[in-house]
Amino acid sequence: MKLKELLANLDYNAVRGNLEGTVAGLAYHSQRVKPGFLFVCIRGHKTDGHLYLAQAAERGAVAAVVEEFQEEVPIPQVKVGNSRRALAALADAFYGHPSRQLKVIGVTATNGKTTTTFMTDAILEAHGLKTGLIGTVITKVGNTVRPAELTTPESLDLHYLFYQMVKQKVTHATMEVSSSGLDLNRVGNVDFDIVVLNNISREHIDLHGSFEAYFAAKAGLIRRAAPRQWAILNLDCPYAASLLDQTKAKTLTYGIKNTGADCLVRGLDLSTGRARFEVELREEIPLEHGTIPRQSFPVELSVLGMHSVYNSMAAILAGLLCGVPVATIQRAIKDFRGVERRFELIFENDFMIIDDHFANSGNINVTLETLQHMSYRSLHIVYAIRGSRGVTVNRENAETLASWAPRLGLKQVIATCSAGHVTEKDRVTPEEVQVFQKVMASAGLKVFLYQELPDAIAHGLELVKPGDVLLLAGCQGMDHGARLALEQLCRARPYLDKETVFRALQNRVAGT
Repeated sequence: MKLKELLANLDYNAVRGNLEGTVAGLAYHSQRVKPGFLFVCIRGHKTDGHLYLAQAAERGAVAAVVEEFQEEVPIPQVKVGNSRRALAALADAFYGHPSRQLKVIGVTATNGKTTTTFMTDAILEAHGLKTGLIGTVITKVGNTVRPAELTTPESLDLHYLFYQMVKQKVTHATMEVSSSGLDLNRVGNVDFDIVVLNNISREHIDLHGSFEAYFAAKAGLIRRAAPRQWAILNLDCPYAASLLDQTKAKTLTYGIKNTGADCLVRGLDLSTGRARFEVELREEIPLEHGTIPRQSFPVELSVLGMHSVYNSMAAILAGLLCGVPVATIQRAIKDFRGVERRFELIFENDFMIIDDHFANSGNINVTLETLQHMSYRSLHIVYAIRGSRGVTVNRENAETLASWAPRLGLKQVIATCSAGHVTEKDRVTPEEVQVFQKVMASAGLKVFLYQELPDAIAHGLELVKPGDVLLLAGCQGMDHGARLALEQLCRARPYLDKETVFRALQNRVAGT
């Protein structure tokens, strides 16, 4: 591609050097530069691409996009106000605007992005569509699936994925859109057709500086939506609801408690943990070609949790907007078996073991609200304290957990620092332990604190009796909890049906 032709997609301030020549590729990492590449210097949290411009030139970069000229580097340089924004525009143009050739669904939320995107993808696949999926767990391009590196890839990598999807004749792509992805312009120039905001609660405050900045990043997906796009909003979330009149997009709302939503949940039954309910679409929805009629239809979920109801509503509405028949949606939702560590039922025999990532106050509220609706004898919680996330997050998590204790009959909590199962970046600090213990003590809850995860889980398994629920709760520290619990079950409960335990363990290992 001609360098001048590519750079015509930028609003640049000044140029140093001759812009003749062609571009063989793009790179924002100097080690990925090849002869003829255009190098884009982006500033990150840990380093600055401008420091590696000389290295990129040595590797054959034909030119560079910079925010500050590097006089000592003898290659043409184009100065822009925001190199991240420039990278997105360049990537989109270089790969031929691939997202315009796809129906792209972007999902943002504090909790549930992964499950909602997986559910949406399952609905689209059930309709016989060839799909792509981008998120925290995997990246899927048609039939090719790889582990994900970032929830929302850098813009260059993202547009390349869309380009690959187009080449493989994918028609629909569903992606998680993280707050950092929005803040760092990773989704710049993505041509969304449907954007979804499921919920907002306090999370990533340290990354964004304040909750207000975090909310502003999330809200950007909705506020910047174009009139031809659809915005799906959860009216039970006040932050999502506040954006209803702040978008130019066509809106479609849903709710369980807010009866003013376009689509309502009626007759919700969560007694087994697996929801059954009626979806009521209150008015006809006009589309570009045809309409979605006013209607009601039953839905049955195979995954547990109140949060799964919200996630499924977002996925159902996205499916309807994509033209998927109701019968196909019902079948796909019932067949959907969930995503690892999202209120995942890992063992169900004479008692239940549920594994949940319990990331923040919003997630904890929804998880424990689900347990309140379920029928069981006693609840036991093994909680992995969030390491290196700061006192504020750990205090809020502890306060939320404590607020539910009276309603759930909880008198004690088994806590762990998961010392042997986390890396340095997730190490629990003494201050984080202290704030957790202080909140628990104020609430009158007894804490059994273990440094090691296996010891904490062993204590939980000693307590659990027929009819009970054992909740393995926590983020990074609890990532190995399900496997450890099932392995300990094999040794500690000789009366259990070993085939059931082994099958659960095999399924869990296969999924990790």
